[in-house]
Amino acid sequence: MPKTARDNLTAPPQNGDRPLLLAEGLTHYYGTKRACRDVRFEVYPGEILGLVGESGSGKTTVLKIVSGQMAPSSGTVLYREAGGAVLDLHKLSEGRRRLLARTELGFVHQNPRDGLNMNVSAGANVADRLLSGGARLYAEVRGRARDWLERVEIATDRLDDRPGQYSGGMLQRLQIARNLVTSPRLVFLDEPTGGLDVSVQAKLLDLIRNLTGTLKLAAVLVTHDLAVARLLSQRLMVMKEGKVVEAGLTDRVLDDPQDPYTQLLVSSTLEA
Repeated sequence: MPKTARDNLTAPPQNGDRPLLLAEGLTHYYGTKRACRDVRFEVYPGEILGLVGESGSGKTTVLKIVSGQMAPSSGTVLYREAGGAVLDLHKLSEGRRRLLARTELGFVHQNPRDGLNMNVSAGANVADRLLSGGARLYAEVRGRARDWLERVEIATDRLDDRPGQYSGGMLQRLQIARNLVTSPRLVFLDEPTGGLDVSVQAKLLDLIRNLTGTLKLAAVLVTHDLAVARLLSQRLMVMKEGKVVEAGLTDRVLDDPQDPYTQLLVSSTLEA
């Protein structure tokens, strides 16, 4: 019998591991407008996969689909959870998908206000995810929230401040702490440095790189910034008009682009 996508996630490890996530044939329409077509890829433990392309290329739609936030018009997203079971994300119940999103998955929004509760303290934002994952002891939850604020370089005496009192860079670091406190296995990053000053971007990129490396996190990164993609991702997919036009190791794609569109993106960046 022909090998299926599910077999790829359940087969014995090849070259050290099996994929955590496998996207097969993702296609999506907004009305009659096609946002992406037949997108396929896998994500392995500990690696960061970058999706790059101009605005409207379909990369954000793909990110929403593979993170379980939006169902595709066609195609499947399979995820191998910690226990080894292979789950079809879009066939799970809403409750099961929410639980997975609070424990094994994370999502860092471009605008941190979309990923935070602005009406409670910074500590409560981090603690809320712990409580959703089953933690119950107040002292332990508060202690872990404090530890994670320190880990993302937010002064612990700001634990009880509301996020509205934070700068843009601090808000993004707080959102990262909220997502990583439960030790997820796979994190989705949507333009995580977008809208920040260059100096703030640099510090945030160093933080993300250090945390993903230390925790051995897998991630899917969406960015229009090729410098960000080069710094964070090991593999890269270039999207144009909803299709993947080039894919490979990040340095290879950016140093020796084969597709004319990728060549244009790279040359535009060098000339900027």
